[in-house]
Order: sequence, then C-alpha cells, then structure tokens
Amino acid sequence: MNICVIPARGGSKRIPRKNIKKFAGKPIIEWSISAAKKSKCFDRILVSTDDEEIANFSESVGAEVPFKRPADLSEDFTPTADVVRHAIEFSKFPDISQVNVCCLYATAPFTTPSDIRESLLILNSSICDFVLAVTSYAFPIQRALAIDKLNGSLKMREPGEFSSRSQDLDKSYHDAGQFCWGKAEAWILTNDPFKNITLPYNLPRFRVQDIDTAEDWHRAELIHKAFYE
Repeated sequence: MNICVIPARGGSKRIPRKNIKKFAGKPIIEWSISAAKKSKCFDRILVSTDDEEIANFSESVGAEVPFKRPADLSEDFTPTADVVRHAIEFSKFPDISQVNVCCLYATAPFTTPSDIRESLLILNSSICDFVLAVTSYAFPIQRALAIDKLNGSLKMREPGEFSSRSQDLDKSYHDAGQFCWGKAEAWILTNDPFKNITLPYNLPRFRVQDIDTAEDWHRAELIHKAFYE
C-alpha cells in the first residue's frame, strides 16, 4: 500500500497563507495533489492540516482530510517527521510493514508524476528506508567563503582547498524540499532519515526552488513561466 501525506498547516509566517496562495493560476497545494493523483501510485492521498479552508479546498480537488492536525503538531518548529508519524498512526494500518509513505510538500509545484513513480521504484527495488529528492549545489561547497564577524574580511571555510580545481572536488547535494518516500516503519521510528539507509533521487537544479520568502515565490513563478508556460 502506498500513501501520500501532504503537510499543509495554516499558520505560515513569512508568506501568509502560503499553502493555499495562488501559484501560476491555482492554489499551490493543488499542484502537489494533482501530481500525486496523476502518478497513480497512491491508494490514499492525505492532507494533514489544522486549517479549515485548506481542508475544504484539498477535499474539493480529490485529497482526503480524515483528521484535523493537533495544535501541538502545527507549530513553527514541528518536525515534518512528527506530522507524517501522526498521519500513519491515525490511519491504523493493519500491517504497517506493507505500507510506503511519501511526504510530499504542499509547496512543490515542480514535482512531476514521473518523479513520484521513479523514486518509488528506487524504494521498492533497493535495501533502503528512505528515498529523498535532492539536487546538487551549483558550486563546490569545499570552496565556500565566510565573512569574518570581527573585521568583515573574507576567509575560506576550507582553506586547504584553495588550490583545488572545482572539477576535482566531489559534488555535494541538498534536500530539494519536494518529497521523501519512506517505509512506514522507518517514519515511525526516526526523525532523522540520515540515521537510516537513505538513497537519493536526483533532480535537475532548474526544477528546484525552496519557497520560504516572497523572493523565493517570485523566482519560482519566473521559473514556472520560463519552462512550463
């Protein structure tokens, strides 16, 4: 059984009403719900929210909202894994060992149905607990610079790499902020997927934009317009 959990609380601070704000013509959460539906991977698509407007809209476009997320799981610093764990425990699956759960973010308009299907294949065909959508840093982080707090001067974070050529350095990756597949048992047992066996699903950088600020939102809309309109 494959379950999608979309966390979508109502109290976003930096972008008010972010999870239901219109992106490229429709509430941004609809892009995630639509990708989940079109992937044809899921037995159930659950939206975890504390907000009535988000709940009503999500149900209107084909998701389930079988519970209201508790207040103590709707705070600014609530770990996403706790939200997913609550959804799993609420659902009371008869055999949790047979359940895969994809945490799909409400603000992930560049996630495609094929991303969801292909990353599930990795989870099902490998000995792993999680599959996380990632993308590579555009520049080697080994050559990152920092600004000295005392005098404002630049310094290398890794001075030993001063003479290294960029092409000789290992690539580094970061969470794409789009989705994470995991075995339900693994979601129950940990808040940290990197303490388990976690494999990457690599996304191209042009399809990754974290959306936390108004500037992020504007850039994401420009990316969408350039590639999809």
